[in-house]
Amino acid sequence: MTSSRQEALRELERIEQGGAFIGLSRRPTASKTEHDGKLADLVAGVTRRRRWLDFLVDQFYQGDPALLEPKVRIILRMGLYELLHTRTPDHAVVNEMVDCAKAEVGKRVTGLVNGILRRTIREKNRLPVPMGTGPVDALAIAHSHPTWMVERWIDRFGEAKTIALLEHNNERPRFGIRLRTQQSTQHRSGLLEEMGVDGAQESPFFEDFIRSTRLSPFFKKELVQDGTLLIQDEAAGGVVRVMDPQPGERILDACAAPGGKAIYMADRVGSTGLILGVDKNKSRVRLLESEAARLNLPQVETRVVDLRECSESEFGEPYDKVLLDAPCSGLGVLSKRADLRWRTSPEQILQLSRLQDALLDSVARFVKPGGILVYGTCTLEPEENEDRIGAFLDRNSAFTIESAADYVPNAMVNAEGFYRTLPFEHEIDGVFAVRMRKSN
Repeated sequence: MTSSRQEALRELERIEQGGAFIGLSRRPTASKTEHDGKLADLVAGVTRRRRWLDFLVDQFYQGDPALLEPKVRIILRMGLYELLHTRTPDHAVVNEMVDCAKAEVGKRVTGLVNGILRRTIREKNRLPVPMGTGPVDALAIAHSHPTWMVERWIDRFGEAKTIALLEHNNERPRFGIRLRTQQSTQHRSGLLEEMGVDGAQESPFFEDFIRSTRLSPFFKKELVQDGTLLIQDEAAGGVVRVMDPQPGERILDACAAPGGKAIYMADRVGSTGLILGVDKNKSRVRLLESEAARLNLPQVETRVVDLRECSESEFGEPYDKVLLDAPCSGLGVLSKRADLRWRTSPEQILQLSRLQDALLDSVARFVKPGGILVYGTCTLEPEENEDRIGAFLDRNSAFTIESAADYVPNAMVNAEGFYRTLPFEHEIDGVFAVRMRKSN
């Protein structure tokens, strides 16, 4: 019988060696269980802290670390993570990881695994301190991020705020939950009191959101299944508020899949409005179609198409509002997307900026005169945010910026009028959005 740690090992192998994404490499199950939660936490936690765990493995291994078998290294990462970052009893971790090593690699490595884990237990309060090639590299190792990423954040935010950002990215994520109905929004505090979920609280920013470190209680009450609640981060919800969808409006949601913002906008435009969700990925569009059907939202329509290849008349008459939730590096959501920090590079950010420019120019054609275009990302990087807006406005004089201050709290609006959330300030995902109006 395969243990949960063996399952985690195989998923981590698929993520690291096969390029799979966290969660997507796992076979779906009919319902979420405590086992699923522990498995997900182990996989995400080891992925987040991979660089720090590797540093410790290299320090404790008495040999050339480069010769350590990849599977054994992953087993050691898992054991170190459980010993240092979970409440699992030390003896249980050692026994389970030794059994995992025996089953997956062979008896020949059990002594090695046992020795390193027991040394970790002895030295928990005096672990090695990384020196790196300098103070920034040492900080990046200790907080398990690529050095280039830490360097650019220190340059922009300073060391103290960067450390706070790194710590946020390494925490178990806190989830946003949106209350869909006016009745549920009005009784938000009563719902939380009735649920009695530790770690759940009202959003300080938006009246239709709550926060929770646990989702299972809401699923057990079937509040998500019946459409009363939907899982959506507050920061992402803020992008929809910057859009300010109104009843009866026609809205084009570019790069819409998997559809969280499209569903939120559909709730706001009502049955007299239209949300056209467009994406080039057919399987992801199906997710939006399925969710809209489940929630009985016929005002949501979809198209599978590459926006860069569309004619100006592709979608009929121009739209009241257009949202471009652009593909990006995702460096604002590293708490939830633990693997992204190891997949992204400065070169990829440059490539994404070119794609973002092309998509902005494409979707601008579908905004009616006097209409609204909102550009949004879930990254912190100016090359994908402010720089893209500046370049777009240089090419498109028909658009002007409108401040987001009328739609979201002032604490989330910067001096230029852009909507921007920072994990180390707002304790939610890092998101950026700009509202622009097309001249008449």
